[in-house]
Amino acid sequence: MPRITKEDLSKLVQDPSGSNRADTADKISREFSTETLSDSERILAEDIFRLMIRDAEVRVRKALAKNLQQTPLVPHDVVATLARDVDEVALPILKFSEVLNDEDLVDIIGDNTDSVEKQRAIASRAHVSEIVSATLVDIGHEDVMVDLVSNAGAEISEVSLQKVVEEFGENERIQKPMIERNHLPITIAERLVTLVSDRMRAELISRGHIPEGIVNAVMTQSQESATIGLLGEGAEDRDVELLVEHLYANNRLTSGLILRALCMGDVSFFEAALARRAGVSLINTRILIHDSGPFGLEAIYNKADLPEHFFPGVRAAMEVARETTFDGGEQDKERYSRRMIERVLTQYGDLGVEFDSDDVDYLMGRMLQLPSERAMHQ
Repeated sequence: MPRITKEDLSKLVQDPSGSNRADTADKISREFSTETLSDSERILAEDIFRLMIRDAEVRVRKALAKNLQQTPLVPHDVVATLARDVDEVALPILKFSEVLNDEDLVDIIGDNTDSVEKQRAIASRAHVSEIVSATLVDIGHEDVMVDLVSNAGAEISEVSLQKVVEEFGENERIQKPMIERNHLPITIAERLVTLVSDRMRAELISRGHIPEGIVNAVMTQSQESATIGLLGEGAEDRDVELLVEHLYANNRLTSGLILRALCMGDVSFFEAALARRAGVSLINTRILIHDSGPFGLEAIYNKADLPEHFFPGVRAAMEVARETTFDGGEQDKERYSRRMIERVLTQYGDLGVEFDSDDVDYLMGRMLQLPSERAMHQ
């Protein structure tokens, strides 16, 4: 590699054209990268860089960035300036320079929220910290998210992954690299289960992100919630009966579905489902369910062959149903369901866990585990 000479500097002074300045920038920055310069030569080169990063010619600054992108000895102020330059100068620095720290990268992202290419370069770095990833996720450009999630060197917090799934969970460009990550929190894997194709769901299992049993349970929960949602608000009794009959004929009128409907406030579905499973008329079933005495509900419940260990929760849910009416206000049904779930859980005492009362799926999972938990405490 040729050394920097006085003739080079003299030529630069005598012929300060853009082309000559770019050639000089290329030569100096290439030699700087070899680490063969003496201390005095290195100081001189750094001073030249500080002049050249303000050069009006993009090709001068571009030559610097190209040769200094992977040089750890280049001064921080030089790299930081190049990183904030136009894309053709900044991109190699943003992608490769280890001189930049997290504070630099976060500031650059914040100053370039509309510059997808700068963000993509940062998302593709050999190492991306959680704080940098979180900053990129908060902006949420799709192409940037693809690069970030695809980057094995990117540390992405569970909170950030949740945001990505919420925004892009149905996007296959995001799904595939997310599933292929070395480590995927089970909470994220569970969210993806209901969004991805059968093929990608199988890959979630094969990569060990989530057990097959949980996948099956989540899919069942999703299908049950979707089934209940088919009725909509104010459904006619005949529509409810038709849906119940269809589910029964296809072996899908499960105890989980019936109890989920009740906990979501759909008493009409609960009544029709018990009537069909018990083989009792809907009128008589309603009389038994709403019997003010202690035996009517239990009798029709047992006749419908529903799990014994669910009954305390069902009784509690029906008490809430008798006490509560929808007021037509905002999130009316959510408040009803929350109260229903809290009352149901009270019947089973303290299960020793933190519980989010909004989570019907969690409630169903806990109720399904009750027999084994009771057995453990006996």
